[in-house]
Amino acid sequence: MNEKRLIVLSGAVIGFIGVLLVYLGNARNYGICVACFIRDIAGGLGLHRAEVVQYIRPEVSGFILGAFIIALAAGEFRARGGSSPLLRFFLGFIVIVGALIFLGCPLRMVLRLAAGDLNALVGLAGFVAGIYVGIFFLHQGFSLGRNYPLGSSSGYVLPVLAIGLLLLVIIRPAFIFFSESGPGSLYAPVLVSLLAGLVVGVLVQRSRLCMAGGIRDLFLIKDPHLFYGTLALFLVALVSSLAFGYFQLGFVDQPIAHTDGFWNFTGMLVVGFGSVLLGGCPLRQIIMGSEGDTDAGLTFLGMLTGAAFMHNFGLAASPAGVPANGKIVVVLALAALLLIAVSNSVVTVPARTSKEVPSGASK
Repeated sequence: MNEKRLIVLSGAVIGFIGVLLVYLGNARNYGICVACFIRDIAGGLGLHRAEVVQYIRPEVSGFILGAFIIALAAGEFRARGGSSPLLRFFLGFIVIVGALIFLGCPLRMVLRLAAGDLNALVGLAGFVAGIYVGIFFLHQGFSLGRNYPLGSSSGYVLPVLAIGLLLLVIIRPAFIFFSESGPGSLYAPVLVSLLAGLVVGVLVQRSRLCMAGGIRDLFLIKDPHLFYGTLALFLVALVSSLAFGYFQLGFVDQPIAHTDGFWNFTGMLVVGFGSVLLGGCPLRQIIMGSEGDTDAGLTFLGMLTGAAFMHNFGLAASPAGVPANGKIVVVLALAALLLIAVSNSVVTVPARTSKEVPSGASK
């Protein structure tokens, strides 16, 4: 199968799975959301105590294990790391801040839009703007440095963690938390969720599908290849939402969403900007971590920590809107992204001729 067909097929299948999981038990417009799933896992582990979003989502274990298994089979698993790991952890933290202000990752944004939620259209505008800002800094030479080969055991950490999480949701020990109401109480059967995650993990690993990457490549190198996957995902999710009766066009009364356009825009601006600096959207980070990239694995842990932070301090948005302190935090997150982008960029300055005198120098 050629690359174009693979990316279109991957997007189409993931779009259908995103709606099917809602039919099988996940909350509306919540079939697949990397940010929401990570937030739920943080709650299930007791890292935050927001009782309505606590559940160890098997889909995430599926993403990791599916990508890990197919990467091994294809000879693409390589343990590596050392590309600004602490900075990547912090960037993952920042990206989840933006996502929990918008109430969704880029993938959920597309699924929400396909179900008629026009708030996601505002989020998409912010996401594209953030990607554009990120591209500006790529042109200025932004880089987090190269990574280096590591011992293979380093690359197994994330898959082992995925197995541990899966065992916790199956065994349900007393020290794990499960929501009794709210989005965290709505989920598809464990085996179905795991299978769906495995399929998504395999498809994204093989196709390199990335919500941020598709738009970035359109702007940066005029290549629509990855964007075809996003477009296929949207179209199939749209048809599926109509078929299942989930389509509801408008801004108000949308499932697990708020109507504050400025903060929907700003939240996804942070996600788009941060994703470009990281080299991929939240789902892509999980897949790269599953291939042995320990820096991407640290990004995943940064997202998990950020989700706990947002809910422990009451900063995350809700259908009622964005709390005042949440607005402050997302503005600080944007400022931090700008600081990181500037401090890790190398601007090429044209050589001066002998007749030119630097500003402030003695003549």
